[in-house]
Amino acid sequence: MVVRLTRFPVLDDTEPSARSRVPSTASSRAGAVAKFVLAGLAALILFLAASVLVVRELGQSGAIRDSRDFAELAGRGILEPTLTDALLENDAAALERLDRLVQERVLSDRVVRVKLWTRTGRIVYSDEPRLIGAVYPRGEDEIEALRSGETHAELSDLSKPENRFERGGDELYEVYTRIRTPNGTPLLFETYQRSGVLVSSGREIWLPFAAALGVSLLLLWLIQVPLAWRLAARLERAQAEREQFLTKALEASAEERRRIAADLHDGPVQELAGLSYSLSAAAERSDPSIRSQLVEAAARARDAIRGLRAVLVEIHPPNLQNAGLEAALHDLLAPLRGHGIATTLDVPAGFRLGPEAEQLLFRAGGEAIRNAQRHANARAVRVGVTGGDGFARIEVVDDGKGFSAAELDRRRVEGHVGLSLLEEVAASRGGCVELHPTDGGGTTFVFEVPDR
Repeated sequence: MVVRLTRFPVLDDTEPSARSRVPSTASSRAGAVAKFVLAGLAALILFLAASVLVVRELGQSGAIRDSRDFAELAGRGILEPTLTDALLENDAAALERLDRLVQERVLSDRVVRVKLWTRTGRIVYSDEPRLIGAVYPRGEDEIEALRSGETHAELSDLSKPENRFERGGDELYEVYTRIRTPNGTPLLFETYQRSGVLVSSGREIWLPFAAALGVSLLLLWLIQVPLAWRLAARLERAQAEREQFLTKALEASAEERRRIAADLHDGPVQELAGLSYSLSAAAERSDPSIRSQLVEAAARARDAIRGLRAVLVEIHPPNLQNAGLEAALHDLLAPLRGHGIATTLDVPAGFRLGPEAEQLLFRAGGEAIRNAQRHANARAVRVGVTGGDGFARIEVVDDGKGFSAAELDRRRVEGHVGLSLLEEVAASRGGCVELHPTDGGGTTFVFEVPDR
């Protein structure tokens, strides 16, 4: 189990050392806005493409609906009132009168062929005379149109024998509906309409809507650009203010630590040291019956002085400013050695960092060392400091009882916020915190931040 305390994305956990490395500085405002603009443009293009497909489909559906309306108007409004029953008997006069009406009122650039069918599949009229009298089987849709009176439109199959005179040109839509002769005989009125004209008609329907939609989306996208710029600027200011507050908090914490350390050193430590000397001197001059008690009291005073000095080192290590990180970490490990815990410190020779990075690594190492001493029941603690690729890293490994996620949550609830604070500090500096069990028992703690 690996607990990653950094709030930034991490790499795949299949790699034991995988972790996130966040750049030490945030992306520039222009870069962030550019990413937002490009993402918005991509979304706009996808949405517009989908919308155009939908609108075009609606336009084509509208054009086909218009073709059905035209067939109904031509069949029932123009031809049906002029039909005679003689047409069914192939009467020449009836055919001539109907053909003249079709040529003048129905045929156009849009309609290239007209046919009238009986229920049995006989063509009683067509503007192509060679088709009149021919019989061809009818499809189920055409039979249904004759029965119900509904109007149908479909792409024509020009390979059929009844369509042999329509081949060689554009694709055609067959649009057919039912009309009746004066004696009530149903006929199937069929028009062949150019698909190109239908597509052009559909384009006239959907193209204005698509253009208006595209312009509206483009304007919306353009409006978002200055809004995104202002939002990015506001986020930058908020981040800068947050970092300033955190820096001031760290500086205030360090100053308070220095003040407390100075007060303890100049007050209780000096008084205890004087008390220890006084007790030792009194023991030499006292009665033998109480000498042992005075010697023991002097020893306890010296123990208290050592304990306070260990606390002083934790609060404000003078060696961090004077002798560097290695000496300060050595002082942090001294109390562990006093309790019988084996310690190892590994810092490369001549290893130096910026003052802020040294302070952060020292604070992180101190938190991990104190946890190993107080909570892990460790028998050995190893501390290592490394650097490279612009990052500094401290690793604290103990052989204690380990940890669980539930235990970490419980400590946070109880007010132990040391790890949470380290997480905040690492995140604000573009680093990371990693905590995971050590093979064979114990815990490995890793804290990494930029080395400057």
